[in-house]
Amino acid sequence: MDESVKQTMPKNMIDANTLAKTRKQLDTAIISAWQTVKTNRRPPALTPTRWVWRLAGFYHLCHSTPRLMEEAKKRFASANRQTLAEWAGQKAREEAGHDQLALLDIKSMGYQSEAVVEVLFPPAAKSLLNYFTRSVQDLDPIECVGYSYTAERLGICIGEGYIQSVERLLPPGIRATRCLRAHSAMSTEVEHVKETVEMIAGLTEEECDRVAKACYQAALLRFSPPQEAYISDQEIEQILQPLKLDANHR
Repeated sequence: MDESVKQTMPKNMIDANTLAKTRKQLDTAIISAWQTVKTNRRPPALTPTRWVWRLAGFYHLCHSTPRLMEEAKKRFASANRQTLAEWAGQKAREEAGHDQLALLDIKSMGYQSEAVVEVLFPPAAKSLLNYFTRSVQDLDPIECVGYSYTAERLGICIGEGYIQSVERLLPPGIRATRCLRAHSAMSTEVEHVKETVEMIAGLTEEECDRVAKACYQAALLRFSPPQEAYISDQEIEQILQPLKLDANHR
C-alpha cells in the first residue's frame, strides 16, 4: 500500500491484510527474542513468598506507566504526531490505578504494601522500567510503542487456568491476583492489543520497523534470566518479616 494513502486512511479502513502483516511482524520479533535467549535457567518455583516479590515488580511497572505515557504524549504532540500522541494519552488513562491493584494484592498477602514496594524492586522489573524510560525520553519516543505492545501481547497469553494455578498456591481465602487479572486475557488487554496493532498499521514502514525492533528488545529483557543468582525465598522472607500486618489490618 502506498505510504501516503496509508497514513491518511482512518484506522478502521486499514485493510485486513495490512493488519495481519503488522501483527505478524510484531509477534515475530517477540518470538525471535524468545529463540535468542534459549536459556536452560529457570526461575524458582512460585510460592506465596515469591508471589509477593512478583507483585512488587508489577507495582513498579504499573506505577510508572501513566507518568511515562503522559510524557510520551507530550513529545509526540510537540512533533505533530497526533495519532501517536492520542495513543499514548489513551495508554496513560488505561493504566491509571493499576499500581493500586498491586498494593491491594500485597496487603491481602498480609504485608504493609507501601513499605514492601519501598524495599523490593526486582531487577527484572528495574531493567524493563529503565528501558521504558529511555524509550520515552529518546529524541523519538516511538520505541515505547514496542515496549507497550510486548507487555500487553505477553499479558494476553495468561489465561484463567494460570491465574487459578496461582490462586491455588496462596493461603485459603486470600485474593491476591487483581493486578494479574488486569493484565491477562481475562481483561480488556485483548482489545488493547487489537487497538495498538491498528494504530501501528497506520504508521510508516520505517516507524513499524522501529516498533518491531523495540518489541524484540523489550522481549529480550522479559525472557532473559537475571545476570546474578535468583533471590531465594529465605532472603525475601527476611526482608518481609518486619513488614507483616497483624490479622486486624488485612
